[in-house]
Parts: sequence; C-alpha cells; structure tokens
Amino acid sequence: MNQDLDSLVINFDKSGLWMLNITLAIIMFGVALGITTEDFKRLFKNPKILFTGIFSQFILFPALTFLLVKAINPSPSIALGMFLVAACPGGNISNFMTQMAKGNSALSVSLTAFATLVCLVMTPLNFQFWSNLHEPTATILKAIELDPFVLFRLVLLILGVPLVLGMIVRWKKPVIALKLMKYLKPLSILIFLLLIVIAFSQNFEIFLSHVHYVLFIVIIHNILGYILGFYFAKSMKLNFQNRKTLSIETGIQNSGLGLLLYFDFFYGISGLDLGGMALLVAFWGVWDIASGLLLATYWSKKDALKTLKP
Repeated sequence: MNQDLDSLVINFDKSGLWMLNITLAIIMFGVALGITTEDFKRLFKNPKILFTGIFSQFILFPALTFLLVKAINPSPSIALGMFLVAACPGGNISNFMTQMAKGNSALSVSLTAFATLVCLVMTPLNFQFWSNLHEPTATILKAIELDPFVLFRLVLLILGVPLVLGMIVRWKKPVIALKLMKYLKPLSILIFLLLIVIAFSQNFEIFLSHVHYVLFIVIIHNILGYILGFYFAKSMKLNFQNRKTLSIETGIQNSGLGLLLYFDFFYGISGLDLGGMALLVAFWGVWDIASGLLLATYWSKKDALKTLKP
C-alpha cells in the first residue's frame, strides 16, 4: 500500500512552479503593506505573548509532530510531509481567520510579521532537525543531500524580501500602501487558490484514489495544532481573545510555502518515492482553510451569543 502511495507522480510543470513562487511573494508583499514598526513594538512591549506565539509555532508544534510521527509511524514520505508542514510559519490566511473568530487581529498580524522573520532560520533548521531524528526520513534527506543554505535562500527570497519591501513601501508611502493592500491581498490570495484548483484539476483522479492515506493524519495533526496553541496560551495565563489567536496561528500553517519547498527540492528526483509527501502537504492546504473557517465561525457565533445574554 505504501509503495502504491509513494510511487504516485504529481502532474506539475516548471511554469506552475514559477507562478507559485511569484504568487507567494506577492501575497507576502500584500501582507507586509499592512505591517508597521508599531506592530513589532507592540509585541516587544508584551514579551510574554511574543514568547508564547513563537515558542508554540516553532518549538512545540514541530516537537508534537515528531511525537505524532513516532506514534502512528506513517510511510517515510508522509512523515517527511508532516515535518515540512510543521516547519513552515503560520499561514497568511490566519489573519483573516483571527478577525473572523473575534480574536486579537493586531496580535495576529504582528505575529505573522515576526514569525516570517524567524522562519528564515527556523524553517530550514526545524525541518532538518526533526527529519533527521526519525531514521526513515533521515535516510531520504541523506539521499537528497539537502543543503540548508539553499533552503534558507529560497525562504528568504519568497518571504523575507517581499516582507521588507512591503514594510518599506508602507513606511515611505503609507497612502499608496493602503490603496495597494486593499486590492493586492485579496487578488493574490485568489490567484493562489486558482493555482491550487488548477493543480488539483490536473491530479483529481490521483487525489481521490490516494487521499485516504493522509485524510485522518492531516485532520488529527491540524486539530492537535489548534489545541496545542490554545492550551499553551492558557497555561501562560493569556486571555480568551489571545488564546483564540494563538490557537489559529499554531494550527494554520503556510502550506503554500510547503508545496513550494516540495516542488523545488523533492519533486522529480529519480530513485526516490515521495508521492506521499506531496499528497499530505497539498491536502493540508485544503483542509486547514476548511477547518480554520469552521473554528472561526464557531468562535464568532459563541461570542455573538455571549453578547445577546442579559
């Protein structure tokens, strides 16, 4: 069964990869247009929230992923996909989900900005560290001879550079930045979703015939991320609004970056069967949008009911 899964080939070409690169960079630039130095100052004024958010995303969630991999012992390619997702920063759509859930939107945007800077180092480091602790995935990495510096450079170009450029535009030309952000952010996310739809349409039969391998793994992994973020924030004595925010920031990962890293470093390598990795990361991208919307809707209705009570 695992051989059948790992030998599957995803239909994806170089032009699609370039479009994915450019779209992710534009999304990050659009997010950065809404970020100011005040966002960072707000975080540093409350170091407990900063510590909780970063520790939850970049230390606890990858560690939890490692324990989950050890517990369920999936095929090596699926485990590698889980480590890749866990190493990515929070997804940019988490800002929208937090606002919808009546969480702390300012905190969400601030953490997105800071986590993007941190991920330039932590994403390559976490992926290498946790993957090498698990022998089956460590064997794959040795066969690929993945260079952490090359991984760092790609993350820097796709996330770091657009983040800095967007913040510079916001600082120098705030009026233009706000006008650009109004149209650029929804447009870039729409293009990104369109790319996913196109990719899925080219692989629909493959997806339907193999999704059962990763369905419950992704759902459990994602739900554990939400729970981890919420209860770690609770243990740090943060209020309910901030707990919701950190739950969403921990549970929603930038699977777009995960897909990009997969296609840049793992796709089409002869002699290695990594179909399960692609399948897991791709399904995560679909599932966490659905689960995030469900969770945000639940919390928004819960808050609405509280306000209606006499």
